[in-house]
Amino acid sequence: MNGQRRILGVDPGSRATGYGIIDATARRLRYVTSGRIRTAQGPFPERLADIYRGMAAVLEEFAPDEFAIEEVFVAGNPQSAIKLGQARGVAIASAVAAGVEVSEYAARRIKQAVVGTGAADKQQVQHMVQVLLALDGPPAEDAADALAVAICHANSTAGIAASMTDSRL
Repeated sequence: MNGQRRILGVDPGSRATGYGIIDATARRLRYVTSGRIRTAQGPFPERLADIYRGMAAVLEEFAPDEFAIEEVFVAGNPQSAIKLGQARGVAIASAVAAGVEVSEYAARRIKQAVVGTGAADKQQVQHMVQVLLALDGPPAEDAADALAVAICHANSTAGIAASMTDSRL
């Protein structure tokens, strides 16, 4: 391995789950792909199955080395937080089933890593993701959030990955 890691970042949601994949080295982040897994209308367990199958397909197609996901936060509606937690759970289960290591990050930490402040809004995150990955335009909101998770993970683990690579030389 040349010190490059493929990272899948995930922004979980019960209606749409965003994903973003980057390749990271000690010196560079490179955009690979991003998108969203939309769930069909219908019973909640079926929507969870859609998320699991969609994540499994992304994991199989792009073979990431690492998987990073945003932690659940309770903003006001506990029922929404529970559904979000279940969506996160099936996304994490798909990564574990694929044998990919999972890391979790708080929303404030992700925003801090990408924008420089934990209080950043969605547009600031989109803009900085565009700049950091040299994209032609701003990514869709779900994809930008997922790419921000991947960038946060790459930056948070860069020293660890470099020391692991150096120790194998």
